[in-house]
Amino acid sequence: MFDRLGHVTYRRRRWVLALAGAFLVFGGVWGTGVFGALISSGFDTPGSESATALARVEDTVGRDAADVVVLYRDGGRTVEDPQFRDAVQAHLADLPSHLVAGTATYWSAAAGPAGQEQAQALVSQDRTRTYAVIHLAGADEDALMAAYDALEPRLRQAPGGLSVQLGGNEAIASDITTQVGEDIARAEALSMPIVLVLLVVVFGGLTAASLPLAIGGLAILGSFTMLRLLTLGTDVSVFSINIVTMLGLGLAIDYALFVVSRFREELGRGATTEDALVRTMATAGRTVAFSGLTVAISLASLLLFPQVFLRSMGFGGMAAVLVAMVGALTVLPALLAVLGHRVNSLRVPLPRRTTSRRAQSSTDGQGAWSRLAHSVMRRPVVYVAVIVPVLLLAGAPFLRVEFGGVDHRALPAGTESRVVSETLLTDFPSGGTTTIDPVVTFADGTVDSATNQAALDSYVDRVGALPGVTGVQVGAEQDGTALLSVHHDYEGISSEARDLVGEIRAVPAPHGAEVLVGGRAADLRDLLSSLGGTLPWMGLFVLGVTFALLFLAFGSVVLPLKAVVMNVLSLSASFGALVWIFQDGHLAGLLGFTSTGFVEATQPILMLAMAFGLSMDYEVFLLSRVHEQWDRTGDNTAAVAGGLQRTGKIITSAALLLVVVIGAFATSGIVFIKMIGVGMIIAILVDATIVRALLVPATMRLLGRRNWWAPAPLARFWARWGLRERADEPAAVASPRSRDQQQAVSSL
Repeated sequence: MFDRLGHVTYRRRRWVLALAGAFLVFGGVWGTGVFGALISSGFDTPGSESATALARVEDTVGRDAADVVVLYRDGGRTVEDPQFRDAVQAHLADLPSHLVAGTATYWSAAAGPAGQEQAQALVSQDRTRTYAVIHLAGADEDALMAAYDALEPRLRQAPGGLSVQLGGNEAIASDITTQVGEDIARAEALSMPIVLVLLVVVFGGLTAASLPLAIGGLAILGSFTMLRLLTLGTDVSVFSINIVTMLGLGLAIDYALFVVSRFREELGRGATTEDALVRTMATAGRTVAFSGLTVAISLASLLLFPQVFLRSMGFGGMAAVLVAMVGALTVLPALLAVLGHRVNSLRVPLPRRTTSRRAQSSTDGQGAWSRLAHSVMRRPVVYVAVIVPVLLLAGAPFLRVEFGGVDHRALPAGTESRVVSETLLTDFPSGGTTTIDPVVTFADGTVDSATNQAALDSYVDRVGALPGVTGVQVGAEQDGTALLSVHHDYEGISSEARDLVGEIRAVPAPHGAEVLVGGRAADLRDLLSSLGGTLPWMGLFVLGVTFALLFLAFGSVVLPLKAVVMNVLSLSASFGALVWIFQDGHLAGLLGFTSTGFVEATQPILMLAMAFGLSMDYEVFLLSRVHEQWDRTGDNTAAVAGGLQRTGKIITSAALLLVVVIGAFATSGIVFIKMIGVGMIIAILVDATIVRALLVPATMRLLGRRNWWAPAPLARFWARWGLRERADEPAAVASPRSRDQQQAVSSL
């Protein structure tokens, strides 16, 4: 198949490039419209109790969330000063009804049924500041965000002397979205010049260095187009753009590096352009296809989760990987067919070994990487005995991980919406606007009957008696539903607040009523429960499909098992580092973030899918060359050394380029985006150096011929249906594995 693909792309190169050009134009015109079709939410859990509670509230008593919090100060005046009151009321007067569903202030609360108790929660302890809560009009998160964007300029027009700061749920979401856009632009500006320089250093010429960037641009625009198609049928989160930029550019560069390097190697052996291209597609092209499928399947596991955020990351990642893979297997070969030997043109003089010496080392399998492999394989037990405990020790902090959610601390210090949240927590007696919100619905459709009111009062008393609860307010009542607000001593989404949600849910409901507990702490509790329930299925899916693909590629059941173990060790080290850095707060000053004492729960899952896929990317590339040498020689030690010699530089270069692309996101002002950047840097570096260069050769030396073992039925299956790489050179020695395969085929 890959031979034929090489011939077709060579002979139809101009058609391939013309179609690619048309696709690029379409992606640039229509695909980039995806930015207007993405949503900014997606962290809730559909079907959970908290989501059902929110839907019940919206259908009955109406939303009362603190969509916008307007924090006021009028010089040194206190809230008792009529001028302060008049200025605030004038500021909130005549807000557009199509944007605002309602407002609440200190003065309106004091005049309401709750009286002074509720009003005092809206005043700072020194009584010089107060805040108003604005409930926006909107049926979903997108509508609320649109309402906030339209209302924000009006809210910033305050009367003279009145200081206004905006916070609340929608202000925080808006600031996060804005920051993400700025971070993407900054990451690209930081990474692209460095990537270009590194590509020139790796390839030694401008022509070859430009090819990976061309495929990267195709991957990004193609991914945008695929995502926009998806938005026509489902919600896609704005955060998917991050993974498109990271993986689209990073993997396109990786795949192009593999293909271009092999093409130049074949040209260096004296092959014609067409023959070099066919051999490249039969070897490196096959590897790219397997790698792309492996990474895409790993990311597809995110679709098992019901949360829009994780599903969107799965969609974005799959789009980026598959477009990069297809581009590397079609457009890139067509470009190479047009260039031919000119791929080595526009060379940049760099201090390095002569071309002939490099080519010779690559051809005969001798060189620094080969010497490293032989050094490791002379003492494999020592390397395994040292590296494995070190990686396990590095991963030990993950055993005490505390999972949490996204709050105002995800934003950079000094961001206005974060400042408002921090002010409410420190200077206001209620500790801010975050409450736990039970929704009580009576079956007979009434709340104010004597029986139901007594049952509701008894329930309120029982909830109010729970440890940590500072007060319970009965809010709106309508259609037999009452919305309660439970104030407590804990930080809004802390583990203590989540435990309190469980205690409230355990309180017996009033007679004849159903209770659903919602609020941000309940949202997070339900999210963690959902993630924990789905994670084992994700693991089984990834491991099962990866095992099957690696078996089809190499005909061994040992290599897939070893690859899984290697990946677990590599990931454990990176996850342990995440806990040490972000949960414990080490390096917080250097990296510029505020430690929350927990790790945002969705990020390790996203990292698991990305890092596992990328680890398999390098595993497939390395084992393909090792397998090629094994089929030629039947000598396991020589095959490992030769494979590492031919891939060591390329894997290291690819990892370095990917670190630059993904690592640029470590500069993000959003903590969970920064976490992905830092975590992926660690995972890639550990995998491409310690694991691939040291641990893999050591374990393969210890396993010897058992690396290539499979039970007889599976060996016969692979002999008939396995997806082999075409040998590009005649085998000098018929390997034992080759003889076994021939016997298996004969028996069939």
